[in-house]
Amino acid sequence: MHATDLSMPLAERMRPTTLNEVVGQQHLVGPQGVLRKALAGGMLPSMILWGPPGVGKTTLARLIAQELGRPFHTLSAISSGVKDVREVIEKAGGSGLFSRSAVLFIDEIHRFSKAQQDSLLGAVEKGTITLIGATTENPSFEVIGALLSRCQVYTLEALTESDLLALLHRAMAQDAQLKDRSITLRSTSTLFRASGGDARRLLNTFELCVKAAPEGPVEITDEGVQDVVHTLSARYDKQGEQHYDIISAFIKSIRGSDPNAAVYWLARMVEGGEDPLFIARRMVILSSEDIGNANPNALLMATTAMQAAQMIGWPESRIILSQCAIYLACSPKSNASYVAIGAAQATVQRTGDLVVPIALRNAPTKLMKDLGYGKEYQYSHDGEGNFIDQEFLPPSLAGTSFYTPGTAGKEPEHAALIKRLWKGKYNAS
Repeated sequence: MHATDLSMPLAERMRPTTLNEVVGQQHLVGPQGVLRKALAGGMLPSMILWGPPGVGKTTLARLIAQELGRPFHTLSAISSGVKDVREVIEKAGGSGLFSRSAVLFIDEIHRFSKAQQDSLLGAVEKGTITLIGATTENPSFEVIGALLSRCQVYTLEALTESDLLALLHRAMAQDAQLKDRSITLRSTSTLFRASGGDARRLLNTFELCVKAAPEGPVEITDEGVQDVVHTLSARYDKQGEQHYDIISAFIKSIRGSDPNAAVYWLARMVEGGEDPLFIARRMVILSSEDIGNANPNALLMATTAMQAAQMIGWPESRIILSQCAIYLACSPKSNASYVAIGAAQATVQRTGDLVVPIALRNAPTKLMKDLGYGKEYQYSHDGEGNFIDQEFLPPSLAGTSFYTPGTAGKEPEHAALIKRLWKGKYNAS
């Protein structure tokens, strides 16, 4: 083992220093692994490493560069922009540190905007840099086609329980702080479940359990792990329960017209590294579900915010998401559109495929015209005020009201319009 700083977390102290120390991913780095064979031949294609958190993407990238003796440079998609990418590429084409076909590792490459990804294309194609991107998201959705076509995609698998157990035994045998402790693994199911297959989380939680134990022999049990996990400070886990709890709190805060709470929960997601497009998509849904026609501009704002976040990426898009969340929280609220489509769907499920009234049917052929399709239909724009009183629902549903406008924002105008045009046929108030 190489010398380590004992103040570092256990996961850092146990980070592999050679490919032989990598646990799991044998389809890539095992004796017959595709990357092992490529490295043996001195070949290193640009690649995307796709897999869940804590399975070794960053470690693997470092070890690949180390194996070939290449300079290694990293950028984070959260904090780096086009300027940072161009600076690295410029150095890579010169002399000194970057003179030997540098490896550029970009963590969370799916967070790069299109412009940031475009800035990589020329250097990757010319071989000025060898790109290794890491992503937890499907690269076919999150990485632009032009860049994806220039890279090999390698999928990293979640660590199995046997992999996780091997990591624990290695830590107990090799780590300077643990090897002199008498540690017994009585039960590990809670520890494995808490780790979610993430080696980093497993080792750091394991270390906390050991430190929480009194002096002397240590027994790792499900109950002990549960106690430690419950005392950990709140953190955001984009793959687990907190992912859903925090987005739920965020949406409910906006629905409840509390911009301060909305921004707080947004900050929790930003600090936790949530996908900005996930946040933006939820606000687009909310803008129709909870605001709707009380403020039709809400949908425009949310859609524009999603597009802007996609173009800009982190960290600046946090400002756009904040503006949108505050706007939505301060907008008048109505779920009338949401209720309307739910009521209409329930009616369809109950009544089945009711026939389309013959006056509303399309008549593209002579036979259909002869059968009277569309004959009784009256063109609404021919009526006064662009309106003619006629039936648009199947006869058995005539007069059924699905949309009941709310009392906030612009929806009272809808209620007045329906009442004026339909003379009480629909209950719009």
